[in-house]
Amino acid sequence: MVNNNIVMIGVSTGGPIALKRLFSEIPPLDAAIVIVLHIPSGMDYMIAKGLDAVASMPVALAEDGEYLHSGRIYLAPGGFHLKLEGNSRIVLEDSARVNFVQPSADVAMMSLLKPVKKRHVVGVILTGMGKDGAEGIRHIKNLGGITIAQNQESSAIYGMPKAAVETGAVDFVLPPFKIGKKLIDLLS
Repeated sequence: MVNNNIVMIGVSTGGPIALKRLFSEIPPLDAAIVIVLHIPSGMDYMIAKGLDAVASMPVALAEDGEYLHSGRIYLAPGGFHLKLEGNSRIVLEDSARVNFVQPSADVAMMSLLKPVKKRHVVGVILTGMGKDGAEGIRHIKNLGGITIAQNQESSAIYGMPKAAVETGAVDFVLPPFKIGKKLIDLLS
């Protein structure tokens, strides 16, 4: 059974810029990183490619049935919800939109299980409109995970991070480069 530290990131409007700021600053981490960005299919590949150009870890579109590996970044493809089976295997579902979006950060985050042994689960909500990811952040906090939201000053739109913070379940509110430093502290 593959058992990684997992970082799950929910992001929407302004996401590609925030993600590039976050990942251009950090070395490879001892974690599998899953990004749920609100994007239509067709745009997803270009965003993964752009992120791969600046990140120190390989970035690819998540594939159904694929197992997570530490030191890799997986971008949920547009038009599908991404869930994790046993915190290790990617399942893509073509089901109804949640919070008006597909993929949904809430769907992905709610699929996480309590990590075993000394593994970490970290939930991050970056810039975006709406409230997707707020319930997922609450779920991750309830699992004993660590939760982070982007601060208002650095967000293109403060909807998603604000909704996450309002749950009372966010541990740290930081700009992207400081989120990167926090992930290094937790996972390297």
